[in-house]
Amino acid sequence: MSDPIRFTLDGREVGAGPGETIWQVAERHGTTIPHLCYSTKARYPADGNCRACMVEIEGERVLAASCIRKPAPGMVVKSASERAQTARQMVTEMLLADQPARAASHDPNSHFWAMADLQAVSESRLPASPRPEADLSHPAMAVNLDACINCNLCIRACREIQVNDVIGMAGRGAHSKIVFDFDDPMGASTCVGCGECVQACPTGALMEAGGVGKQEVDREVHSVCPYCGVGCQITYKIKDDRILYVDGREGPANLGRLCVKGRFGFDYVSSPQRLTKPLIRRDGIAKDAIADLDPANPLTHFREATWEEALDRAAAGLRAIRDADGGKALAGFGSAKGSNEEAYLFQKLVRTGFGSNNVDHCTRLCHASSVAALMETVGSGAVSAPFNDAEKADVILVIGANPTVNHPVAASFFKNAAKRGAKLIIIDPRGTAMRRYATWMVQHRPGSDVALINSMLQVIVAEGLVDRQYVEGYTEGYAALAESLGDFTPEAMAAISGVEPETVREVARAFATAKSAIIFWGMGLSQHIHGTDNARALISLALMTGQVGRPGTGLHPLRGQNNVQGASDAGLIPMVFPDYQPVSDPAVRARFEAMWGTELDPEPGLTVVEITDAVHRGVIRGMYIMGENPAMSDPNVSHARAALAKLDHLVVQDLFLTETAAFADVVLPASAWPEKDGTVTNTNRQVQRGRKALPLPGEARQDLWIIQEMARRLGLDWHYDGPAEAFAEMRRAMPSIAGISWERLERESCVTYPCHAEDEPGEAVIFTEGFPTKSGRGRFVPTAMVPPDERPDRDFPLVLTTGRVLEHWHTGAMTRRTRVLDAVEPEAAVEISPSDLERFGIDPGDRVRVVTRRGAIELRARFDSSLPEGMIFIPFCYAEAAANILTNDALDPFGKIAEVKYCAVRLEPATAGRDAAE
Repeated sequence: MSDPIRFTLDGREVGAGPGETIWQVAERHGTTIPHLCYSTKARYPADGNCRACMVEIEGERVLAASCIRKPAPGMVVKSASERAQTARQMVTEMLLADQPARAASHDPNSHFWAMADLQAVSESRLPASPRPEADLSHPAMAVNLDACINCNLCIRACREIQVNDVIGMAGRGAHSKIVFDFDDPMGASTCVGCGECVQACPTGALMEAGGVGKQEVDREVHSVCPYCGVGCQITYKIKDDRILYVDGREGPANLGRLCVKGRFGFDYVSSPQRLTKPLIRRDGIAKDAIADLDPANPLTHFREATWEEALDRAAAGLRAIRDADGGKALAGFGSAKGSNEEAYLFQKLVRTGFGSNNVDHCTRLCHASSVAALMETVGSGAVSAPFNDAEKADVILVIGANPTVNHPVAASFFKNAAKRGAKLIIIDPRGTAMRRYATWMVQHRPGSDVALINSMLQVIVAEGLVDRQYVEGYTEGYAALAESLGDFTPEAMAAISGVEPETVREVARAFATAKSAIIFWGMGLSQHIHGTDNARALISLALMTGQVGRPGTGLHPLRGQNNVQGASDAGLIPMVFPDYQPVSDPAVRARFEAMWGTELDPEPGLTVVEITDAVHRGVIRGMYIMGENPAMSDPNVSHARAALAKLDHLVVQDLFLTETAAFADVVLPASAWPEKDGTVTNTNRQVQRGRKALPLPGEARQDLWIIQEMARRLGLDWHYDGPAEAFAEMRRAMPSIAGISWERLERESCVTYPCHAEDEPGEAVIFTEGFPTKSGRGRFVPTAMVPPDERPDRDFPLVLTTGRVLEHWHTGAMTRRTRVLDAVEPEAAVEISPSDLERFGIDPGDRVRVVTRRGAIELRARFDSSLPEGMIFIPFCYAEAAANILTNDALDPFGKIAEVKYCAVRLEPATAGRDAAE
């Protein structure tokens, strides 16, 4: 480390570290210098354009902007000289001239007014310029350009941090102003609503709609975002026990960044549709009459009950089935939306209270095939490196994922890396938004993933690009893999994948020859009957080239829900106990039997889709579902709903009367994420603390309390005094988190696992010295081409794929009850390529009927130029047009995941014809 630069600041000698500016040194030594265009957050580079931070430097004729000026040895700086103070006051007064009066300002508590107060400037002697009208076109954000000082922070937030490139500067001189796209209203622009500009704006020119930023908050609570697997740290701003707004914190996963859901998606907690009292199905109301249910008026089919009656009824029904037919007649679905502690206790309840391993959750429908392949090849189902390591990579491969929609904050790091020069390879049948930043956008035919990846492997072998040293030192099975690739030449596979051979060669060479390359994949790769083979081939790509175990390399299946990683780690899957310890291993089972004080089932349980089939066969008769919505999320959802209706007894614990809860015999009102304490684990393996910020509404109860009350009524003597005590037991059950204590998380907020001791930082990058397999080596597994279960034909000529939209999450139970998010994307639509719109005589905006062999839905058509001919896309979050009515429940034989990313469909005119409003 180089010696500090010694210089004089306001009469005392100080030292500057490498790259530090005068402003940063002054702040570190407790000297406050006003600033406006400079954000104190290190991720914003200084711009030096507002001149509000000027200081005097001895021997220099002009003042210097302290935010960009770096000290030199022996320099003498005066931050409080009369000359510097006068200049700064004049700058502030000039800016104040064009501001609304403080009493009428958009945000009287803004940073701008704080800096004016610091300098005792309260009014301006200068004439004001004409003030533009406010732009209130966006549901989430207000644009008040009469408060804009052209500091450019919003431009840097949009262009350099989130890399959305929506905000720019237009005009010259006094006519210069901030614009969105081509001077469009914000609500009509390509703005994605991340709110980074709002968080950066120092004046109130950009702020939350409705003026909430004007209000002083009562308190702030630090927590974690409850949406996708990125795990952004947030701060709730609370007034009168209501979340006014949310800011991003400098967490390791997000560095202060948020997306539209994480910033504006929290008023679901106060939705009038929240369940606040336990419900019991009315006598005589059959479950097959579910279509008549009005979620806004649930008492049509249910009656309110006391907690005592509801819990007794819920447990008695399950207990009766268990006692009559055994524990294997029961099953439980836990939640990846709750805490680690809830997931751990829920799976423990099923295993010890029901007496079987029939417990699963949404990972079965997301990355079960990825986990199966990872466990088989590298001995661990977790990611090998954080997504932030994209910043250290020379090549980034994103396949079968749409991170700008599903993981927007992670996507910002990929875009940052591409801007600094990393080569970005996007492989997807759909042309995702990331293509703007890609070196290669490879649109292969749906269902041809193995053909394409294997052709890349064949190139690497044929051209001698294999990392022989790595393969020989850390892997096994290479010879068999190499031999299996003979027929997978790019020329032979082009007819299957639709990708030009030279493109395959370019991409393969780029990946293999990179100093560091990292792979990210999503459900576009995993949700196929050949999903495990897809992941096996990707893993072979990383092993063959030695692109694992170092910073900037690795294997990263991007997790979908906020705690799908943690819920899986905690054992909420049927074939393993916590920490992926097999239920079939006698030594493992003996250890858990001793810890839990009971005999455990030695056979793996049934998975999500298998449980549905078992209900139809009469094998499963009762279920306890916590925070899952299989009546929307399961493939071939009509089949799943029929199973729910057939159950003798169904208990549902949730926030709302979801499509699944509507089938319940007992509904238990649960706690939302801002209403509880607990930990979650993000896609980076970072365990983070969520903190209670709000009181529970009505008679709703903590999920942890409900689970324990159910356990006691099932004969379990449980007494956990809150999540900290449950977490302490998890540490004993899970060696991977042994070094992460509740107290440590209170101090640090985030610790990465594996972490074996409290004085260890945790391992961000794993597999550095081998793999947790029996041999210590990574294993190559050859793959063959397996066609999709259902191919297009004359009757069903198109391919349907499904997924998310940016503004909505999972089945929409939370986001569809959030004002901003539902206002931005209120209606279901099927996205269709221009050629298919023309081929079928459909105009954008027409209502169409989409039909598969399993069912049909009607929704509006939307033009999407990024889709290839022959493929359509439907989001699965809209109950009124549930995409999973259409999808195929055929299973991958290894991961037991359904093929929801591929099925054959046709388009028909809607039964009602063109929408009446048209």
